Amino acid sequence: MGFEVCGPNEVMVVSGCCLGQSVFIPGGRIFVWPGIQKLQRLTLNTLTLTIESNNVYTQLGVAVSVTGIAQVKIQGSNEDMLQSACELFLGKSEREIQSVAQETLEGHQRAIMGNMTVEEIYKDRKKFSKAVFEVASSDLVNMGIYVVSYTLKDIRDEEGYLKSLGMSRTAQVKRDARIGEAEARRDAGIKEASAEEKRMQARFLNDIEIAKSQRDFEVKKAAYDMEVQTTKAQADLAYDLQAAKTKQRIREEQMQVTVIERSQAIQVQEQEIIRRERELDAQVRKPAEAEKFRLEKLAEANKTRVVMEAEAEAEAIQVKGEAEAFAIEAKARAEAEQMAKKADAWKDYQDAAMIDMVLETLPKVAAEIAQPLSNAKKITMVSSGKGDIGASKLTNEVMSIMEKLPSVVENLTGINISKSLKLQQRK
Repeated sequence: MGFEVCGPNEVMVVSGCCLGQSVFIPGGRIFVWPGIQKLQRLTLNTLTLTIESNNVYTQLGVAVSVTGIAQVKIQGSNEDMLQSACELFLGKSEREIQSVAQETLEGHQRAIMGNMTVEEIYKDRKKFSKAVFEVASSDLVNMGIYVVSYTLKDIRDEEGYLKSLGMSRTAQVKRDARIGEAEARRDAGIKEASAEEKRMQARFLNDIEIAKSQRDFEVKKAAYDMEVQTTKAQADLAYDLQAAKTKQRIREEQMQVTVIERSQAIQVQEQEIIRRERELDAQVRKPAEAEKFRLEKLAEANKTRVVMEAEAEAEAIQVKGEAEAFAIEAKARAEAEQMAKKADAWKDYQDAAMIDMVLETLPKVAAEIAQPLSNAKKITMVSSGKGDIGASKLTNEVMSIMEKLPSVVENLTGINISKSLKLQQRK
């Protein structure tokens, strides 16, 4: 006993003991009892058949020969067809099965040829192949054989009938070809002339359009050139105007800088004058007032001394009236002397000491005035072209301030330095 297997291209048929009827196994395996069961195989391969039908008379009595190609196979998927095939072909070789199918197909091919004309077979091969396929399939299916395909391969005759048909058709085709060629040449000429006419029209229209485009281009170019030139001229004028405005603004800024510098210089001078006034007040006026106070105290002390001496003299004389008169006289004389000394002190101090103090202070004042200028890192001078420039300009500025000092001293102390100097020179 053992297992038997087969591929998908064949079928196993098992019969014998324990089986009511044969078992068909298309592609698979089965257990077979040796001796009491029988295993047979039937091929399911596709068979290619060449069907030759020579000198078969067609419907109109014209003998032709036809060669067809068919593919057939035993149908393994249909159990009824497989059973029929096994009944007919089991135990036979593949060649024997092929011979049976070929004889059947050849008979049907001859029958179809007898019912059609040569022209039908020749011109409509598809119709002929379909007819053979349908008729042969209806018979072979009863044998369990399935017709996969049928194709008419060749048709020929020995009398030259097909050649004549071809010659006639060829002549007709040639005639039609010549007519068609003549018509084509005629149509081509007409179309060529029409095309040439259209081409010339198109060319003339194109030339016109080119001329119009050229004219429009020249007109637009002239307009653009004029616009460009106008814009350029406006830009140049705007540039010149802007340059002039810029220069004017620069000049204004320079003048503004000059004004600011002068204003700052004036402020510096004013501050310096205030400082000098305060310095003069501290160095001249305050000492003068102190000296004045000292002289007044000396005069008062002298007055007191004189009064006391007068009173002492009055007491010594012991004459009240005379003492009083003497005291009054002494007092008056002391007061007059005090006033004279005070006037002389003031006169001498103001005319001499104060002048000397002022003259000693003037160099210091000049040095202090020049000090800010010497400390300046950069001095910008603006000149209109008139007057001094450079170092002489700075010197003149310092001297101009110095020239104003006598009037400042006179305003502070009431002393006219120039006048007092002249009076001292006369003395």
